Amino acid sequence: MPERTYNRESAVKYARKWAFSRNPEYVSFDSLGGDCTNFASQCVFSGSGVMNFTPDVGWFYQSIRQRSAPWSGASYLYQFLTNNNGPGPYGRNLPLFKAEPGDILQLNLDGQRYDHSTVVISVGEPPSPETVTVAAHSEDTDGKRLSDYDYKAFRLIHIEGVRG
Repeated sequence: MPERTYNRESAVKYARKWAFSRNPEYVSFDSLGGDCTNFASQCVFSGSGVMNFTPDVGWFYQSIRQRSAPWSGASYLYQFLTNNNGPGPYGRNLPLFKAEPGDILQLNLDGQRYDHSTVVISVGEPPSPETVTVAAHSEDTDGKRLSDYDYKAFRLIHIEGVRG
């Protein structure tokens, strides 16, 4: 399966464009539990250009009724990206100092589960919660420092590439 480079610039550009509004090509999940992972998936798709239509385990969006759980669910997105061997983007969990713009940072806000997805916008030196900024939906933000969130833990999903 051919490999592609993940276009980080495109992912970040998309995130900054839509951080405070909603792209009408996608349903907003604001009233359905939150739009953060839907937004993160849109950004990753902007940088990858490839969806994975594998039933049950793929990552895709065609409509509210024709979409995969990883498109809009934080834990499912993590599972897809870190286990994907088929078409679409893939990544792995790495320490924060490996963060790059266009990666996904997921937050554990309640001490129980990772339930908030954000998109890395910039990484300062040295990479730390004070120098990494993100964009997100649900609590719409663009350029918010990771350290400004009240989280119990975070995990970085570093997007390594795209297949297909």
